[in-house]
Amino acid sequence: MSGLEDFWAKSPRPGETAGEQLTTHLAATLSAAIRVEGRVGELSAVPQRFWSWVCLAALLHDTGKIPDGFQEMVGNGPAPARLWGERHEVLSLGFAATLLADLPAEERRWVALGVLTHHRPLTSASGRGLLGCYPERDAGAFTSRFGHVDQDAAGELMCWLASTAAQSGLVPVPPDGVSAEVGPAAHALLRELSMAWRDLVSPEEGRTAVLLQGAVTLADHLSSAGAEAGLHATQPVDGSYAASLAARFRLHEHQRRAAEVDGHLLLRAPTGTGKTEAAQLWAARQVQSMRELRGGQPRIFYTLPYLASINAMTARLGTDLGDPDLVGVVHSRAALYHLDRSLCDESPAAVPPPDRAGKATADRAGAAAKAVSRAAATRLFREMIRVGTPYQLLRGALAGPGHSGILIDSANSVFILDELHAYDMRRLGYLLAMAGFWEQIGGRIAVISATFPQPLAEMLSETLAGKLTTVEVLDRPWPVRHRLTIRGTHLTSEEAAAEIGDRLRAGQAVLLTANNVADARTMFERLGPVARACHGDEAADLLHSRFRAMDRRLIEERIRGRYGTGRPRKPGLVVATQAIEVSLDVDFDALHSSGAPLEALIQRFGRVNRIGERPPANVVVHVPVYRPRRGTSAELWADGVYEFAPTELAMEILAGNDGAELSERDLAAWLDEIYGSAWGEEWCRTVTRHRTTFESDFLSFDLPFDDREALAGEFDKLFDGTEAILESDKTDYTQELNSAHGRAGRLLGSQYLIPLPHYASGLGRYDRELRVTVIDADYDSRGGLGKIHGIRGTGYQPGEIL
Repeated sequence: MSGLEDFWAKSPRPGETAGEQLTTHLAATLSAAIRVEGRVGELSAVPQRFWSWVCLAALLHDTGKIPDGFQEMVGNGPAPARLWGERHEVLSLGFAATLLADLPAEERRWVALGVLTHHRPLTSASGRGLLGCYPERDAGAFTSRFGHVDQDAAGELMCWLASTAAQSGLVPVPPDGVSAEVGPAAHALLRELSMAWRDLVSPEEGRTAVLLQGAVTLADHLSSAGAEAGLHATQPVDGSYAASLAARFRLHEHQRRAAEVDGHLLLRAPTGTGKTEAAQLWAARQVQSMRELRGGQPRIFYTLPYLASINAMTARLGTDLGDPDLVGVVHSRAALYHLDRSLCDESPAAVPPPDRAGKATADRAGAAAKAVSRAAATRLFREMIRVGTPYQLLRGALAGPGHSGILIDSANSVFILDELHAYDMRRLGYLLAMAGFWEQIGGRIAVISATFPQPLAEMLSETLAGKLTTVEVLDRPWPVRHRLTIRGTHLTSEEAAAEIGDRLRAGQAVLLTANNVADARTMFERLGPVARACHGDEAADLLHSRFRAMDRRLIEERIRGRYGTGRPRKPGLVVATQAIEVSLDVDFDALHSSGAPLEALIQRFGRVNRIGERPPANVVVHVPVYRPRRGTSAELWADGVYEFAPTELAMEILAGNDGAELSERDLAAWLDEIYGSAWGEEWCRTVTRHRTTFESDFLSFDLPFDDREALAGEFDKLFDGTEAILESDKTDYTQELNSAHGRAGRLLGSQYLIPLPHYASGLGRYDRELRVTVIDADYDSRGGLGKIHGIRGTGYQPGEIL
């Protein structure tokens, strides 16, 4: 090779003959690091020189790609490409040691850590750790592993690095007489890092380490993807936005008070009184305050528990800001959200089918490619405002090269947590622990809800070191929206069916919510014909979580169109499980529900007389059947789903108020009563235990560069679940995968996926070629998943807890 310009950092892209020049990539990564610093701002949780270390590591991170072996591996040479087998980041330490020789040793080690850890862990029981891969005590043996290095090019690269670092103000002057003997220098620095980071470190060091790794890794990913220029540079929700929002509405007292809070917020306000606007006003205040305090551009994260509500909020905020491109959507189906909007004129209806040959049209394939690209841009933290599930943010606790970027992006950010679920104790404990960590790295947190139990408010206040200001609606009565009726018969009884049938014949829009799929399917089969006979074929729908994606989207679109809030309601029937609780903005005349914990019932009540503009509407709660789950001990569960104690407590309170007319303030008082009980005390201990466990297992970072793959697997089982396709859909799924390139084809195929819990994958067989679990099951597009005919005699019947 004749000069430095002939060295590549990466293989050529498809259709190109040359790879990206090494110096071009290093300069782009430095530029991306500077942009990341400009976004995040000053961090009080790390040493003052933190961002200088990040920028130096970004400049140096791939310098070890100069050996002939690496160049041959990326196709830069006359011989066919072949595996090199060494780690370029390890050799990069030699350039770092030489360039930074005049820096204090501690600073040099921090920069070196950023260089060394942007791809692999330092230690790992599986053998992936870099320290275990390079155990050589002899510098010569270590150096020889990397093969031939062009000494002239190495010297030229060192001079280029020195000049670039000096011009960027990262080192005072270029060092004189820089050496190109990078192998021995890399060996010495690696041994030094091994001594310092093989054992436990302090919480402060661990936090700095994972944030440093996140910043360098993010900069590298941005430059590699060519995405650095696409980062949004300014937070649009700020003081001027707040002023425009206030000018468009007559603000209520609770909205004005929320806008004045400088710090953490707990907002309690009834449905329909502008909680979202209050949260936006609060967020705008935090953005202004944090800009003045730390510089940067705080990101805003708006979290909700369910995908449909996330999609609706994303669209709402985009419309509010006048540009949907300003808001990112963050969940497992984000690409499908973008595809829906692209193909369906911003309507979340089902993805159009392929043509009769099973091939995607050019429009569909192109739209899928764009949707994948848009979702990928959000995963690279493009937008300043992102809407998603809180569990996507929790993944930052996994740290490492794959997730530490989430941590640095969430530093100095604003978090709006809409509808925390208190009854899921493990997830709640984990989320509280994460909120405490967000605060440590400069974050501010708001929790908004109509009904928020006081013990949870106390736990949130205890978790956060800063002041938590509570804002409630005090200047107006809370709307009385519901009239409660308790029935001593089960939801599936003949008496319940007769009562619901009478409502349908009287022209009402009725929501029936069961605790499990079996009960929902039973009542849909019994009452669906009544609704259709009275009001037409589109007057009956079943909704639960075990539908193919394309079928569920069609069902949700029909339900929104017929029962959407603010629209003239049509008579009809929706039978649903918990999937309806906060997933759709709908409004019914009456509810019949199985008994459940009060939080779940409150969400179900919220689908009836949604904004309280009508006289109190009927919510009828039927006693559940308490029974053990299959394959478990004699412990009882409400309809096999909900824990006995909180369900029984809720049913006792409801029975004592049979016939009462209710506001959400009444429901909140009942929540306080339940969480103040002996069960509530145990609940508090359990949540605290999970919070402490998450802090110690995930957020202590006392071994910040250890391999966390085992933790990642446990995390996925808890939060992500799995998906499967039907055996009968295998041919169509395969055609869709092949109808567009790469991830775009997989996106088009995703319409056939059925969500299942992670541990249900054993009910099918994993197809290695298609990379998906295939199940043999009964299924229809209106009823969803029926019986799964499991392998080796196992199986599943609707109603069992998967």
